[in-house]
Amino acid sequence: MKHIHFTASLLCLLLLAACGKNEETAATEDEQSQTEGNTSSSGNPLTAPVDYLGAVNTANKMANKTLELSQVNKALQEYRILEGRNPASLSVLVQEGLLAKEPTAPYGMEVKYNPQTGQVAIVPVQPAQPAGR
Repeated sequence: MKHIHFTASLLCLLLLAACGKNEETAATEDEQSQTEGNTSSSGNPLTAPVDYLGAVNTANKMANKTLELSQVNKALQEYRILEGRNPASLSVLVQEGLLAKEPTAPYGMEVKYNPQTGQVAIVPVQPAQPAGR
């Protein structure tokens, strides 16, 4: 009986050693994929649930962004028809009852509105520049 347990344990250790990556290499690859914005899956069945959740999160952000922009653009068109000009800010659309609330951007993004052109966009937040440079 001891012989079977020893053999099974040895076999498991050999399989783990042969299939696994060393931790340093795995960490470096994870950092590279995050910094490069790589959204592709690793192809590893063990990380498939995490890859799937990441893809769902990305798709959800894009869908929310698209929906938010379409609602704002519709309200902007209505305001232009009623007033003959672009609103000074997006808060005017809320005050006029054309939007329920001001648009919100997903985490790491911000809403940019140009009153001269009437264009609205959701763009990545730009990091603040240090003073004096």
